[in-house]
Amino acid sequence: MRIRIALIAVLALAVIPAAAQTLYSNGPVNGTTDGWTINFGFVVSDTFTVGSGGGTVTGVDFYAWTFPGDVLENAEVAITSSEFGGTTYSDQVVNFSQSACSANQYGYNVCLESSSGMTPVSLSGGTYWLNLENAVVNDGDPIFWDENSGASTASENSVGTIPSEAFTVNGTPNTGTTPEPSSILLLGSGALGLAGILRRKLF
Repeated sequence: MRIRIALIAVLALAVIPAAAQTLYSNGPVNGTTDGWTINFGFVVSDTFTVGSGGGTVTGVDFYAWTFPGDVLENAEVAITSSEFGGTTYSDQVVNFSQSACSANQYGYNVCLESSSGMTPVSLSGGTYWLNLENAVVNDGDPIFWDENSGASTASENSVGTIPSEAFTVNGTPNTGTTPEPSSILLLGSGALGLAGILRRKLF
């Protein structure tokens, strides 16, 4: 019985996909210094790096300043080779969900905005620019990306270089290969055959 349970555990582990994790973090939220508008024609662009093995981006989380009662519905998220352009690796409208809001001294709510339904983007190792723009808010108000002066280089399309913003890029690094289904079946049949041999010897 113990052998059977161990074999089931081995087979289950063999088919579990790699879980999404943080590919890049630009540091924690600040929430008290400043925020940069990401709608009404304004674009904010921050750098992020992907490790030398490359990886797949599956989502973006960032902190925003909102007027009380406002909710970010979606925003245009682009990944490019330079600020506001160059080679475009992805450009899509992404939905966001809002959580962990707290009021700051200026009367804004500072909220975590977590992406959902982002089409995965495969990137080689290197430095890229994350661009946020065309944000849609339920009340049509401005919304601002929190400035935290993290490690990224950052720009805003109307003023140029600015301190960088609070965000994380989520995904899976390319650290190994996922077994093909035929390999998993081969592993499973071999393990079951071994179980049969051990069962005959033990019982």
